[in-house]
Amino acid sequence: MRRGRSYGGLTHEGERVLATAQRMLREHEILQQELHSSAEAVRGNLRMAAVPTATPVLARFAALLQRRQPGISPTVLSMSSQELERGLESLSLDLGLGYIDRMDQRDNRLRAWPQYTEHYYLVRRAARPDAPKVGSGISWGDAASLPLCLLTPDMHNRTVVNQAFAAAGAGPLRPAIETNSVMTLVHAVLAGDVCSVMPGAMAATVRMHDGLEALPLVEPEVLTGIGFMTPLGGRPSRALEAALALLDTDEWRAQLVEHAGALGRG
Repeated sequence: MRRGRSYGGLTHEGERVLATAQRMLREHEILQQELHSSAEAVRGNLRMAAVPTATPVLARFAALLQRRQPGISPTVLSMSSQELERGLESLSLDLGLGYIDRMDQRDNRLRAWPQYTEHYYLVRRAARPDAPKVGSGISWGDAASLPLCLLTPDMHNRTVVNQAFAAAGAGPLRPAIETNSVMTLVHAVLAGDVCSVMPGAMAATVRMHDGLEALPLVEPEVLTGIGFMTPLGGRPSRALEAALALLDTDEWRAQLVEHAGALGRG
């Protein structure tokens, strides 16, 4: 440990010891799952995390996995992109759902499993009671003039949103409200006069609220790759094997079509 007036982190030797301990804990969990699972029934824990705007998708995945394999106990967490990537690299997470384009921007030890292409929507109070849940498109430039509730600048979603507004020629953003909670985005739109920019996975969730509409954001069209990520190397646990097998099923692909990416009109 580096010593000083405040904690300075681990030495190189300490980091190697910590990495070894993390691998040992992972191997212990893998062994326990092998001992308590059968060929048909898997038993064990599975720690998963998603970036906040993808948590509705991960929640559906966890529920479907647990229904197919009742012996698996999923833990579903919400993390920033940086926290999620560190958790996978340190082996404290088994599976993550986030922005796979970030893997090209940093040196990491992760494997990507692409799932869907995210689209973005302006979510607001409906202009009229009989308005469709998904309306006509609105440009990023026009959306920039509205009072907005956005995620805080430390979130990768905000980076995507800022880049889109900049590409549309909008000046520096001055949101009416900033938050690190996706639930605050939803409730701020429901309770106030603000709008919010949400990806399709979030907009699909809020469509159940009467009085809200989602408008596709265009000019430019912003598309973001979302996928599952696993640690690179090492053998997977039985629970992780079951989760990865679920990704290839028609049942899961149907969930993605209905609840993520581009939303159907209506």
